[in-house]
Amino acid sequence: MSRVLPAVDLRVPTHEDALAWHGVFDHPDVMEFHGGASADLSVYEELTARQRRHEAERGFCLWTMTDAAGDVIGFTGAQPWEREWGPTGEIEIGWRLGRAYWGQGYATTAAHLTLERVRAAGIPSVVAMVDARNERSIAVTRRLGMELAETFVTPTGKQGHCFRLEF
Repeated sequence: MSRVLPAVDLRVPTHEDALAWHGVFDHPDVMEFHGGASADLSVYEELTARQRRHEAERGFCLWTMTDAAGDVIGFTGAQPWEREWGPTGEIEIGWRLGRAYWGQGYATTAAHLTLERVRAAGIPSVVAMVDARNERSIAVTRRLGMELAETFVTPTGKQGHCFRLEF
């Protein structure tokens, strides 16, 4: 039996979304695989500004994700992997949801929308870099049809996986 996935909308993040992201991600479970601690508002102000530039320059970014009521519930999208380790220069897709929205299909729905938009932008393949302990995100990569391409150790000593999808 297949489950009905929830409706989501994606939009280019606004300056105001920095405050929304800061609030929705301010939970230890959400930040477990993203440094462990909640980030300062200034981090999200810079991140939303950078995403607006990415959208203008590349046609994709980390978009603000809203539910059917229009409430900000997280982000999803794509951006170049710019670290010196891992798949440098490739396009990584990713998602982050507020804790209250886990387990309802939002990440999967939004990730499918991301793939559609990235394909439309002419990107031939994407990767997803996932902490090896993050079973929820690994499950999303599998629902997207991504294949495990590489196992790695981050510079901080964490075990991770690089999943890949060719279009």
